[in-house]
Parts: sequence; structure tokens; C-alpha cells
Amino acid sequence: MPSRPGSQPKPAPNAKESPTAPAPEGLFKAVSSSRVSQVIVEQIRMLLKEEKLKPGDRLPSERDLCVHFGVSRVTVREALRILEAGGLVEIRVGARGGAFVTTPDSRQVGEGLATLLSLSPLTAAEVTEARLVFELGIVPLIVERATQEDLDELFALCDTHIAAMEEGVYTMEMSAEFHTRVADCTHNAAIRMLVESFHGPLLMSLREAQTVEPRMGKRGSREHRSFVEAVAARDVEKASGVMRTHLERTAARVRSQGA
Repeated sequence: MPSRPGSQPKPAPNAKESPTAPAPEGLFKAVSSSRVSQVIVEQIRMLLKEEKLKPGDRLPSERDLCVHFGVSRVTVREALRILEAGGLVEIRVGARGGAFVTTPDSRQVGEGLATLLSLSPLTAAEVTEARLVFELGIVPLIVERATQEDLDELFALCDTHIAAMEEGVYTMEMSAEFHTRVADCTHNAAIRMLVESFHGPLLMSLREAQTVEPRMGKRGSREHRSFVEAVAARDVEKASGVMRTHLERTAARVRSQGA
């Protein structure tokens, strides 16, 4: 029975391990490399891609994996730990435990991309330029797909942010929250993943623009509401115009900061 990588929980008294069906002959290949665990990970990823392993499938026990791959139990556990961190397997303990194939959700993938972006030497100007391309590009989908529930939530968010602005407690995190929620209206998981991964760089660019204009947000928060009104009217041209004006002003502030 596979245990959680890095630990060896004791089985409950008299607990009988659920039998593991033998893996198909030739499914796994013995490995030989200085980074053996990574090679195992790549094999399992390929099996997932080829749909030879599917979500819900239970991997063979650690002992059986050691035999299939020709490696030690320590190496197998390291590979399982990597797969679990990537959201590709779920490790369950107990009599019915084991390593079960799953699929990563957009949040997990987004976090991985966000880490890569945060370590990259991105400038606020580059981020804002990317926003112009990306956020204007998804406006037609937003106008087409936004539901009444989406619109109600966006209007409520705008009201909250405008009130925060009047009270002097509006933050760039609130602005980023609005843009993330707007992207949700596309009802596209890939777009959601990209937006989540871009959250850190987005905040960085907004904060840099705010250093140029400390009161940044007063006009922006009202433009947010104008944008939602255009989406509610299913007016792509107006929604695009409002968003373009909104983003280009931020871009101008960022450029002046870097000049």
C-alpha cells in the first residue's frame, strides 16, 4: 500500500490492504539516470497524456513501482511527491489508500506559472503592454458570455470599490480583483488560469503606476462600472473603448515612471 511520500504511517490494526490490480505488462519501463525520480515523473506524465492512465486510476503500490522501474523505494516516493505537488496524483492513506491519478485544477497550474513570472525580470511597462493585448482581446467573449449572476457580482464589486474610494481605503488589490473577476466572465478555464498566474505582475504594474499618481483609482473605479454597464448592454464597441481608455492611462503612467 503506498504511503504519503516522506512518511510511513502505521496501518490500522487488522486492516486489510485493498488489492492492487497488476499493471499491464510493459506499461512502465526501468530507468537509469542521475535524476531517476524525474524520469519516473516524465513517464507517468506521458502515460497521462496518452490516456493510458486516467483520472481515478490507482497506481501500483510503492513496492510494485520499485519493481517496474527498477529503483529504490526512496526514489519512488520522491517521484510521487513531485507528482502530488504538481496535482497529478493524490496520495491517500489507510486501508483503501494509495496514489490515485487526478488532474490539476487551474489554481494549481496558475500558481506554478505565477511563481515563474514572479522570478522573471518583467517590467511594469511590459506587463501593461501585455494587459492591453490580453484584456482587450477577451472583451468580446465577456460581452457574449457574462451571465446575469456575473453582472450582479460585478456591479456589487464596483459599488464596494467606489465606496472604498470615497472613504480613502481603495487599494490596487481591489483593482486587480475587479480585472480578475471580469476575466471569469469568459467562462474559459484557460483564460482563468492565465489571469491567476498574472496576478502578481498585475499588482506590481498597478502599484508602480500609483507612485506616479497617488490618487490613482478614483477615475479607474468609475470606469470599471462603465465597463460593466457596457457589458450588460451587450455593447462590444463601448466596452472595448472603456477598457482601452482605462488601460492606456495606466500604461502612460508606467511609461512616465520609467522615462
